[in-house]
Amino acid sequence: MANEPSWEDIFQPKEAVAPQQQPPAVSQPPAATTPVTAQAPGSDPLNSLFAGTTPTDSQGPASSLGTQAAPAAVQTAPSSRRALRETEGRRRGGGGSDDGGSGRGRRGDNSGNYGRPPRKRRLLWLWITLPIVLIVGGLGGVAAYGWANYEEQIRELMGWQLPNDYTTAGNGVEVIVPVRSGDIGADVAKTLHEAGVTMTFDAVYDYLVENPDVSFIPGNWRLQEEMSAESAVSALQDPANKVTSELLLTEGSVLPDALEIIAETTGIPLEEVQAAAADPTAYGVPAEAPSLEGYLFPATYELSGSESAQEILQLLVNTMFEHLDAFGVAPEQRHEVLTKASIIQREAGWNIDDFYKVARVFQNRIDQGINLESDATVAYGTGNLHTVWTTDAERADASNPYNTYANPGLPIGPIGLPGDDAISAALNPADGPWLFFVPINLATGETVFSETVDQHEAAAQQLRDWCQASEENAAYCG
Repeated sequence: MANEPSWEDIFQPKEAVAPQQQPPAVSQPPAATTPVTAQAPGSDPLNSLFAGTTPTDSQGPASSLGTQAAPAAVQTAPSSRRALRETEGRRRGGGGSDDGGSGRGRRGDNSGNYGRPPRKRRLLWLWITLPIVLIVGGLGGVAAYGWANYEEQIRELMGWQLPNDYTTAGNGVEVIVPVRSGDIGADVAKTLHEAGVTMTFDAVYDYLVENPDVSFIPGNWRLQEEMSAESAVSALQDPANKVTSELLLTEGSVLPDALEIIAETTGIPLEEVQAAAADPTAYGVPAEAPSLEGYLFPATYELSGSESAQEILQLLVNTMFEHLDAFGVAPEQRHEVLTKASIIQREAGWNIDDFYKVARVFQNRIDQGINLESDATVAYGTGNLHTVWTTDAERADASNPYNTYANPGLPIGPIGLPGDDAISAALNPADGPWLFFVPINLATGETVFSETVDQHEAAAQQLRDWCQASEENAAYCG
């Protein structure tokens, strides 16, 4: 979005920051390995003691923008270890810094403690009250209350950390996970965590750092929810888990990746698939479309294995047209709607409500004659298909037909494959006065919408702070 921080800005902090560890790179595909067995890392020492209790955040959510805060989401009690850890991550500001520089605002006072009691006083209180709580609460009720309301302080005092990894090879719920050509360890770690396969990004990333010879084969893979990092990575090495009868294209994928997934899934040579996609008009796509980008509907398709590349591409295009027809989009409007929807898909994160608010930002800018200033479109035009980070020089290059900073209106075509939610948002923007938006937590997709440049700059600084708060956060900011 307009005036988002550049990659150079984010990693030029005022004080020196230790260089982050490079993610493990992908090497050539390995030979088939033996089936996965789960490894059981250490468990939470309080798992049995406080089973059945639910921690609460007694401090409550703090505003991300001070007096211009976005509406806070309704919080519910975490129901799983993964939810509990993510709740702790949000409470700590997304990644490990206790100095208030994590990208999430905290209520503050003049002491610099951001609304928290001084550490020594808090620990002294715990030393005095914790034994009393545990002794007097013979039936466990008082102890459970103390745990539910002061878990963070108790863990800090006792040195007990939440586990960051599951201990099983899955819970039986199947998940299809895509691996793109060129994905490195950090990419796979994010994919597995976001799909609900692994508990955290760190668990997989750390495992790959310790096992640098691991490599990945592009394609779709059948895994399960709640797998340990070791079992998930091992499953991605086992050819038996590679899906060959189901073609999965995910929302927000770009055309080159989609063609590779088609080739990997079907066994059709990539060159043949690319050649089949060279003439988009052969599939009924408008002549103004520079490619099939945006016209393949992202979904799971059951294939017989006998289809040609042309037949598969026609199936995907026809499915997109069917969905556009269901939304009431006339054939002459298809290109404009898909272009808008693809930008919304890439820019909006995971909160479906944000899709409609992002659509409103872009529509307000179009209506007021303001350039869209989407970093996602600029990056696409430079060939950086898997990032929304851009440089000053890239944003100034008017020769890029996808550059919505230097050129007015929409880019010349879609920048990815939009799904139904993005299409619906493009057709039905939310009501609102916003002209800017910026995500302030790339792991959760939390986004701030603003009316003024000053509000937007404050939110952009939150993103810079979040990116610098931890290695895990930095992996999302590349």
